[in-house]
Amino acid sequence: MSLQLQNTLSGKKELFEPVDPEHVRIYACGPTVYNYAHIGNARMAVVNDLLVRVLKTQFKKVTYVSNITDIDDKIIEASKETGEEIYSITSKYTDIYNNDMSALGVKLPDIQPRATDHIKEMIALIQKLIDANKAYEKNGHVLFHVPSFENYGILSKRNRDEQIAGSRVEVAPFKKDPADFVLWKPSPSPLPGWNSPWGFGRPGWHLECSVMSEKSLGLPFDIHSGGIDLVFPHHENEIAQTCSISKHKEPKDFATYWFHNGFVNVEGEKMSKSIGNIRLVHELNKKYKGEVLRLTLLSAHYKQPLNWTEEIIEQNSKMLDRLYRVLLELSDISVKLELPTDSIMESFLDDLNTPKIIAKLNEEANSASSASKDRKVKIKKNLLSTGKILGILEDDPENWLGYSQKSKENSEEIERLINQRNEARRSKNFNLADTIRDTLKDKGIEIEDTDKGTIWRKSR
Repeated sequence: MSLQLQNTLSGKKELFEPVDPEHVRIYACGPTVYNYAHIGNARMAVVNDLLVRVLKTQFKKVTYVSNITDIDDKIIEASKETGEEIYSITSKYTDIYNNDMSALGVKLPDIQPRATDHIKEMIALIQKLIDANKAYEKNGHVLFHVPSFENYGILSKRNRDEQIAGSRVEVAPFKKDPADFVLWKPSPSPLPGWNSPWGFGRPGWHLECSVMSEKSLGLPFDIHSGGIDLVFPHHENEIAQTCSISKHKEPKDFATYWFHNGFVNVEGEKMSKSIGNIRLVHELNKKYKGEVLRLTLLSAHYKQPLNWTEEIIEQNSKMLDRLYRVLLELSDISVKLELPTDSIMESFLDDLNTPKIIAKLNEEANSASSASKDRKVKIKKNLLSTGKILGILEDDPENWLGYSQKSKENSEEIERLINQRNEARRSKNFNLADTIRDTLKDKGIEIEDTDKGTIWRKSR
């Protein structure tokens, strides 16, 4: 079995062959830290966390880098609006982002570089581009001259008109070409900036990832990733900056595989401030368990759009409850964690086919109650080993289901009512049994009949 990934560059699913089999290297474009992260940001983080977990089952060493953008027009605007210092804003929201992603089971990157720590390297790259006649200075700006790079558009497959229409760059009279994009721009006082050969200013957004990925991982590295919205212009511009002065002038001089996850829509609509449907991870974490949110983000294939609804969150919450109940039933079985069975690993290695993996988890769980003891051992192994890669089923089943949080207060009364209900059921007095269940529910107690008897927990 070998890993296959959808490569945006070729538009095909390809066999993953690392540059160095002894050391796989990945770079993902991280957040701009001026506000809380939304669920679309979280999808990128969770998908890449899954990718890293899968790679670690196949390769000895994996280095994952994801940056922090801590200088940007949006950050400056947030500072103006709030009166907070820029460093205070970026430090605060970096910590919040990392904590919010941790709640979703996302591990910190091995390296998390900040843009402001790499200004010197950005200035050096700009100078190389100017010396190679790929960039030019005008009115205190330095711009990359897009027509100078013949492979521009190779990642996004956009033609010339589409490039100009979607480039999100200002049409300025000092540009040689409408598609040219900013590498450096003036930053008049009191705006933040740095001294450079072209005056006091700050870097363009696209420049930072070219610099930080090369410094952190060297060139070429294996996988460059991010949300699908970054294909153009951000990743296209990164390729132009890095590859226009590389040996072969091709994207593979930069990264071999380009890996992008799809959008998250909310109730069938694109997230936007105007609609008011942006879902912040910070708020969702207060309402739902992290594993529920993580599983929901993985419930659709990473390449496909994900429709975020209350219903799908509830479905995944119930599914996790069911899986944890199976683990609770299998609590007296000891297992040694290994990789999942071949059929499940094949789905992991087949471009991270999470819908198929989740379906197989449910199949395993559904067969547990009637399985032989040997089969139950295999089921528990599969649930736990698959969960470890997916980033779920990592809690203690009793804790997840609330049985370890039983209140000692009134426990004797609850046990008395449960015994009464069980006696009523044995006597086939089902009306009384249902009445007692309703009484317990009114007291905030949920009960569950298992092979080992009736268990109870406080309602969550």
